[in-house]
Amino acid sequence: MDPLDHYREIVRRLIEEYASYKPAYGDVRTEAVMDRDRDHYEVVQVGWNGDRRVHGSIIHIDIRDGKVWIEHNGTDARLGEELVAAGIPRSDIVLGFHPAELQHLTGYGVG
Repeated sequence: MDPLDHYREIVRRLIEEYASYKPAYGDVRTEAVMDRDRDHYEVVQVGWNGDRRVHGSIIHIDIRDGKVWIEHNGTDARLGEELVAAGIPRSDIVLGFHPAELQHLTGYGVG
């Protein structure tokens, strides 16, 4: 299997898994948003918690230039480690929420 297709499949499974979790509060649904043509993958929460609107990205992952970019992780999970365990090399994972000048310190790839 082509490495890029392999990465897409791993990311798709991870996104679907996290989108299957229902928050313990409010009338909030969790959705998987996947655009394979542009390699953009997110888990978003939408709904209401009492009179407060809930809408936002929980996980945001992109695949760019052959690397998996974790752009946002609003969970307690160690997404990078989950991706490594699923078969993506550390060097092909970039923690995009860290500044470019610090990415080499993360133990993962750089953008």
